[in-house]
Amino acid sequence: MKLLRHYGPQGWWPTPYYRPGVYSRRFSERERFEICVGAILTQNTAWKNVEKAIKCLKAAKLLNARAIAVSPLAKLQSCIRSSGYYKQKAKKLKIFSKWLIEKYGGNFARFCRRSTLVCRQKLLSLWGIGPETADSMLLFAGHKPIFVIDAYTRRFLAEYGVRLGTYDEYQKYFMDKLPKSVSMYKEYHALIVAWGKDHKTRDVSEEASHKGTHGLVRAK
Repeated sequence: MKLLRHYGPQGWWPTPYYRPGVYSRRFSERERFEICVGAILTQNTAWKNVEKAIKCLKAAKLLNARAIAVSPLAKLQSCIRSSGYYKQKAKKLKIFSKWLIEKYGGNFARFCRRSTLVCRQKLLSLWGIGPETADSMLLFAGHKPIFVIDAYTRRFLAEYGVRLGTYDEYQKYFMDKLPKSVSMYKEYHALIVAWGKDHKTRDVSEEASHKGTHGLVRAK
């Protein structure tokens, strides 16, 4: 895989606990919930802004479902202000937290005992959670085999001449070509993010526009 050779093991989720190349470690419930919170907060903002919000939530002892569910809205908004759209995101966090408590005792791992499809449908039924956010939660917190599509993914394929339509079409493209592997999906998503940051200000090269994705998206 050319991306892996170029950037090296990345891994994901972007928390201090990660060690590149290590996939066997299972997250605690606290870590799973932190990932879910991060998936909501990272909507329409850079990860550095999310890190600030998560640090504030930790300091305020708000980084668990029950604390968020009962927290005064103003306090929650203040903690996540750095992530942008903080009023909407505070509402999303409360809705998600209350749902997780009412249905699954606040335990995301318990929720994930269901099939990937069922879990995805349930997450998408919640206000403020779209496909990218739901899939991020399922892959990184739930260890479910589902590939996450974001703006970097679309730009990556566009640079190599592949332009599709819907989120589901992009997702199918990757899942048809990559082995069905949670660790592979996590690593490949992280590699594309690394590529996207590296190419943020670069123009599409003539070489890339003609060579296609052969060797970059490995076939099964």
